[in-house]
Amino acid sequence: MVIGKFIVILFPLLMAFAASSDLLTMRISNKLVLAIVAAFFAVALLTRMPLEEMAMHVACAIVVLIGAFAFFAFGWIGGGDAKLAAATALWLGFGVTLPYMIYAALLGGGLTLLLLSARRLPLPKSLQRITWIDRLHNKKTGIPYGIALAAAGLLVYSDTALFQQLIA
Repeated sequence: MVIGKFIVILFPLLMAFAASSDLLTMRISNKLVLAIVAAFFAVALLTRMPLEEMAMHVACAIVVLIGAFAFFAFGWIGGGDAKLAAATALWLGFGVTLPYMIYAALLGGGLTLLLLSARRLPLPKSLQRITWIDRLHNKKTGIPYGIALAAAGLLVYSDTALFQQLIA
């Protein structure tokens, strides 16, 4: 069934869009985060997820949102990253959110080290003309942590109960 196949790839598509958006613009829009949240509820209803299980997914997202906004308050991540982490956790649930956070931390740390190293080198003139590369290379620009958050989400997605139900 075509709709079933689309539902399975919906989360990966949204994660890819979030990562590319953060890479190219250094922003994760509220509309995208709302689309991720709305897509979860649509999929939950289409798959007849029990209300109690849906509530646990919401509770997981709230816990992650609180923690992520603490990180935002300390200036460690951006507000869009905090919202993306919570919206991603909504899809994942408590079962795989801890591995998700570990992967996000490791991937984010690696991305940070890579960008900080790259920023120490001069950017070739030909690449300076490409706005998003020039912005990414700028030492005053933050780290597009949404890339790590999205990649971590993709790494654990196949371990979620929702994914397992979708492919059954």
